[in-house]
Amino acid sequence: MRFSQLALVVVFGLGGFAALVGLSVWQVQRLAWKEELIARIETRMRAEPVGLPETPSEAEDDFLSVRATGTFGAEALHVLTSARPEGPGYKVIAPLETDTGRRVLVDRGYVPEADGDKALDPGPVIVTGTLLWPNEADAFTPDPNLERNIWFAREPERMAEALDTEPVLIVANAPTGDPSPRPQPVGVNLPNNHLQYAVTWALLAVLWLGMTGYFVYRARRGTV
Repeated sequence: MRFSQLALVVVFGLGGFAALVGLSVWQVQRLAWKEELIARIETRMRAEPVGLPETPSEAEDDFLSVRATGTFGAEALHVLTSARPEGPGYKVIAPLETDTGRRVLVDRGYVPEADGDKALDPGPVIVTGTLLWPNEADAFTPDPNLERNIWFAREPERMAEALDTEPVLIVANAPTGDPSPRPQPVGVNLPNNHLQYAVTWALLAVLWLGMTGYFVYRARRGTV
């Protein structure tokens, strides 16, 4: 192999190695950003509840700990779910008319399937919970069965239309009446696989460099 060809192989090999190392470093940076984001969200959720913002938005108020006082409407929507140890059941999404005259959605929590049609306490209540904009519906999510009042995902926009409320959802973290659905507090479930990706890119970089070195070794011995 001529020197110019060998030099080209070396440049190509070192360029590929540098690119893979760069990808690994980028994933380490992403890991730091994601861990900071998760810590910030957890801090916001643990903070003392504040009053419901006048114009809450996902960008500014997602995972905000809030408190609202009001009265539940008699109607509610049921989102198909399951919970241990009970099994299949529903998340109960009810309209809350606040003391200030607003109507918002409240995820009151889980009820077993057999209790789905039982009346729940609609009386005055103080709701503490987390503002959330769940992004659960996708192209494969069935439309809700309105006749049987079964939904397959929490969809604040559509649910707000169905219950005549603002498209604002509070996920309760404490019982909301007696009897009450079992609250299912919000968890921070942001995907965080950046360390795994960083290690993968780093191993590929080492493999790439080793293959390049082996190819150069063979070329210099005249076996390529």
